Amino acid sequence: MLKTSARLLSLLSLLQARRDWPGALLADRLDVSPRTVRRDVDRLRELGYPVVASKGPDGGYRLDAGTELPPLLFDDQQAVALAVALQIAVTTGAGIEEDAARALHTVRQVMPARLRRRIDTLRVTAVERAAVRPETQADSGVLMALSTAVHAREVLRFDYPSASPPEAGDERAVVPPRRVEPHHLVTRGGRWYLVSWDLDREDWRTFRVDRITPRTPTGPRFTPRELPGGDVAAFVVSRFRGSDGAGNWPCRGEVVLGLPAAEVSRYAGDAFVEAIGPDRCRVVMSSWSWPALAAAVGRFDAAIEVVGPAELRDAFAHLARRFADAASGVPATPPRPDEPAARRGRRRQ
Repeated sequence: MLKTSARLLSLLSLLQARRDWPGALLADRLDVSPRTVRRDVDRLRELGYPVVASKGPDGGYRLDAGTELPPLLFDDQQAVALAVALQIAVTTGAGIEEDAARALHTVRQVMPARLRRRIDTLRVTAVERAAVRPETQADSGVLMALSTAVHAREVLRFDYPSASPPEAGDERAVVPPRRVEPHHLVTRGGRWYLVSWDLDREDWRTFRVDRITPRTPTGPRFTPRELPGGDVAAFVVSRFRGSDGAGNWPCRGEVVLGLPAAEVSRYAGDAFVEAIGPDRCRVVMSSWSWPALAAAVGRFDAAIEVVGPAELRDAFAHLARRFADAASGVPATPPRPDEPAARRGRRRQ
């Protein structure tokens, strides 16, 4: 039988793994009596863990949200910082992505409602990992203010000084506040950016968060515009490459792979990878032709679900026939002049 301290940790781990536990099943898993489970639950409550008991013949226990975080643990600011870090870790390719996703679920489960609401409004897209730590860092309070405006779809006003300080007497020293419709918070290369529609310039802009000083109150609500290309990661990457946001490659597709995001991220290059389960991830990739894109996806050697477009699905069918011919020894034949462009690998213009 485990010692009391080790048994308490095991009990806490079980309570975090699923929502409801019958008392008899907990006793069986811990190899103790139901009475010992009741005593251990009382000890967890004394430590600040909100364990709720249900009555009846199948009565059991559930780890619930409390009015404050249990001891160990973290204050409000640390909890928010942890949740942000765990969201970013899902796409770092550092080998901890799936553990980070599970840890975020566990932390969120025991958060008080006020913190859970704040975390649920904070959605971050990690585009690239940082090679070198940037000299300037974004303020956590500014991040929360921007994320709240993004979630509420409220117009933002903020001061945004020039990257280089103006000289003395320069009229440009006084810069009017920017007015934007905020759409996404993005982290790229260790820096934070706000992707927004600039109301005064009538164009999409990407602002560095460390140079933003929000003004209050926020403005009226707005109906979100459609981002060029529809994908925030591709938009930001293309903007830094100097294009118009639609991407530099002529063929772009989306698939779901039967692999953890951690494994795919290491070899996905500029592709956008998003975890959608312990062993599944969404991947958005681009290439110079549809067969090349299909071949790039196939190199991951996993179950593939094509989300779109139809040209990518046709390219998979085309390659399947070509590979089947190669496996059976059928001589290669050139494409027919009337063969559909998507099968030949050219995008329809």
